Amino acid sequence: MSFKNSKVAVIGAGNVGSTTAYSIINQGLCEEVLLIDVNRDKAYAEALDMKHAVYFMNRNIKVKAGGYEDLADADIAVITASAPMPKDSHNRLEMLAPSMNIIKSIVNSVMESGFDGIFIVVSNPVDIMTYYTWKVSGLPSSRVIGSGTALDTARLCCSLADRYDLDAKNVETFILGEHGDTEMISWDSSTIGGKYLSDVLIDNAERTKDLNREQLLAEVKQAGWEIFNRKGNTCYGIAASTTAIIKSILFNENRILPVSVWVDGQYGIDGAYLSVPTILGADGAKEIVEIRLTNDERSALRHSAEVVSAFYRELNI
Repeated sequence: MSFKNSKVAVIGAGNVGSTTAYSIINQGLCEEVLLIDVNRDKAYAEALDMKHAVYFMNRNIKVKAGGYEDLADADIAVITASAPMPKDSHNRLEMLAPSMNIIKSIVNSVMESGFDGIFIVVSNPVDIMTYYTWKVSGLPSSRVIGSGTALDTARLCCSLADRYDLDAKNVETFILGEHGDTEMISWDSSTIGGKYLSDVLIDNAERTKDLNREQLLAEVKQAGWEIFNRKGNTCYGIAASTTAIIKSILFNENRILPVSVWVDGQYGIDGAYLSVPTILGADGAKEIVEIRLTNDERSALRHSAEVVSAFYRELNI
């Protein structure tokens, strides 16, 4: 792909899809953005609204609504469409059954167009839907990536930074595993300004005397629901994290992000889609980075892989 001719298709023009598309054009990441939705009027209206917004931006990006037949020359296809969250549910895995048919129909339609780019899957349950997209599409696993725990990681960084009145970019940590209840934090590799987090907590005990690891992880897991329960969706954070993934691919940045990729042998895991630090470049998932984990952390990551992969047999592939 080239910067000049790059094209990104966003499938699903709901809150997440539309915000992602707007984030892409606001950052001027590609030459063309295509919106696709089963509700063609909604996709048309969102695209037209964004087209008018481009007038005030730094780059003249083409924004239009279209169909799957327009995907043959797309570099990236972002899948945000999914079944609605069951009422009163706080478990993304409950979306599995209703989302399967939606994802299968989308992926088959995309591949029938002649698409030969990279899939980024945002739809929940994201790790399982990414695996499903990989299997249905027949593409190499390196070109099927889930948004995973990139946003969860950002939430942890923000939570820690708030406690020390810092820019969240000074915090370096990763949340690994399932984007869900079994996700875990790589505590021993976490740093703030180059200082190990464990040392920061000890040296600032008075400031954070009521803080512990379990509370931090619980806060991260609950953050999305805090937003969802109050406004019915989360869109800005997931759109921004997805845009960062897209940018690293289109610009060949080789940025390391915790995204859902096929882990087969790394960390002692025998084949599962889940989030681990991954180098993202022009060809997709370039390389999994194996950071040093404690025995307990490694066990937690393997448990997360087992939980996710247990659902594979329900996919009827």
